[in-house]
Amino acid sequence: MATDLPIDGPTDAPTGTVTGTADGRPRRRIRPADIGWYVVLSALSLIILFPIYMLVLRALSNPLQYVAQGQPLRPVDIEWDVFVKAFTEADLGRAMTLSLIVTTIIVLVQLFTSVLAAYAFAFLDFPGKTVAFVVVIGTLLLPIEVTLISNLETVRNLGWLNSLEGLTVPFLATAFGIFLIRQGFAGVPRDLLDASQLDGYGHMRFLFRVAVPMTKPIIGSFVVIAFLGAWNQYVWPRFSTDQRTWQTVQVALRSIGSDRVDRLNIGFAAAILAALPLLALLIFFQRQMIRGLTAGAVKG
Repeated sequence: MATDLPIDGPTDAPTGTVTGTADGRPRRRIRPADIGWYVVLSALSLIILFPIYMLVLRALSNPLQYVAQGQPLRPVDIEWDVFVKAFTEADLGRAMTLSLIVTTIIVLVQLFTSVLAAYAFAFLDFPGKTVAFVVVIGTLLLPIEVTLISNLETVRNLGWLNSLEGLTVPFLATAFGIFLIRQGFAGVPRDLLDASQLDGYGHMRFLFRVAVPMTKPIIGSFVVIAFLGAWNQYVWPRFSTDQRTWQTVQVALRSIGSDRVDRLNIGFAAAILAALPLLALLIFFQRQMIRGLTAGAVKG
């Protein structure tokens, strides 16, 4: 009497089905639509990466030789020490250090003020709460140019031009941070606040032991966004400083390598170095940002 014997590995399957692999997992068949998406995404990646490639190419190439050879799509007379020149001779190290100090102060204080204000709007009840929240969010509609003159006059009267206070104080609170973190706190069940009060928790204890840990992804994404905004500031540092020693990195990039044609590649190299902290931050916090920005998008 014949018996059915088990057969190891994948077997032939009718057309249109998914066959298995040697380890038992299903093998996904590539469809023509998938190939089309791969081609489109690859083309978009090339479009996005091409300006970055040109930036690196112009930084490494000798400016005079590159122009003389018709600006080809390959490096010409490579200068490997251009990044060292940008960091030392162009004084980029000083500008990046100042920007790092200014950015760190702004991000930390913004985080503190945003968390406290967001907690008040999310968990506390007080007269005029809705109106106050609308007014705070309404400031998001005001570009920096609207308040530039008045803020600059205030800083000048306080004697804060060319100072750390002048570069940081106008940005120690942000409506965007209040709104984003408040939305995260809104997802915390109100029953937890009532239960914590029965256990003797005060508002500050509940905030830092319950609310903040439960909204870490959103707070993490805000930190990244706040860092990007503070690091890339140009308009305010440009008007609130008139001494080279107080120029932040974005202001310094405007003048680096622009005095001589044979030093143009130093400016391109400086731009690459200035972007490295942002690139490292995005890579390190990318998962936190995705979780924070998509929090609450899916219910279940």
